[in-house]
Amino acid sequence: MLSMNSRVNLQHRPFLTPIWLTVGAAGVAFLFALFLIWVWGTAGSTTVIVIPVDPKLTAAAGEEERAALLARMFGGTEGPGRLDAIYASSTPNSRLIAAPLAARLRIPLSYTAESDAKAVARRALHEHRGGRVLILAHLDAFPGIVGALSGVAYDAKLDAEEYRVIDIVTVPRIGHANLLRLNY
Repeated sequence: MLSMNSRVNLQHRPFLTPIWLTVGAAGVAFLFALFLIWVWGTAGSTTVIVIPVDPKLTAAAGEEERAALLARMFGGTEGPGRLDAIYASSTPNSRLIAAPLAARLRIPLSYTAESDAKAVARRALHEHRGGRVLILAHLDAFPGIVGALSGVAYDAKLDAEEYRVIDIVTVPRIGHANLLRLNY
C-alpha cells in the first residue's frame, strides 16, 4: 500500500509533465531557429575569377594591352562588383598585369607559388570567404586551381593560343560549386 507522501508525488508528476514537454519543445524550437539564423548568415558564396597567364609571352606581345582590358573589366573601385583581393603567380607577366589593377583598386595583392594549386585555392577561399577574388594563375597551374575550386577534375593543359579565357567559380558555403568559362 502507498503512503501519503508517495500518493502526493504521483499526483503532481502527471500535472507537471505537459509543462515540461512544452518547455522542452520551446527550447528545441529556439535552438532550431538559432541554427537557421546561423545558416542564413553564413551561406554567402565566394566568387573566384581565375585567369591564366602565359609566362613565355613578353610585354611587347600584348600583356600591357591585356592589363588595360582587365583593368576596364574589373576596375570598379566601388559598388557590388568590386574585387576584394588579387592573387598572382610570381612570374613577371602576372606582376605586370596584377600590380596596376591592385593599385587602381587599392586592394591587397598577394603573390602565390605556382607549384601548389590546391593551397592557392584554399587560401583564397579561407581569407576572402563570401567575397570576390581574382587569381592570375600560371598557365600550367590554371587547370589545377580551377579544379580545386570547382571540384571539376580536368587535366587539360591550355595552349599558348588559348590563354585568353576566364573561369569564374562560385563556391557557396553550403552546396556545390558552379563553373563558368568565358573567352575574351
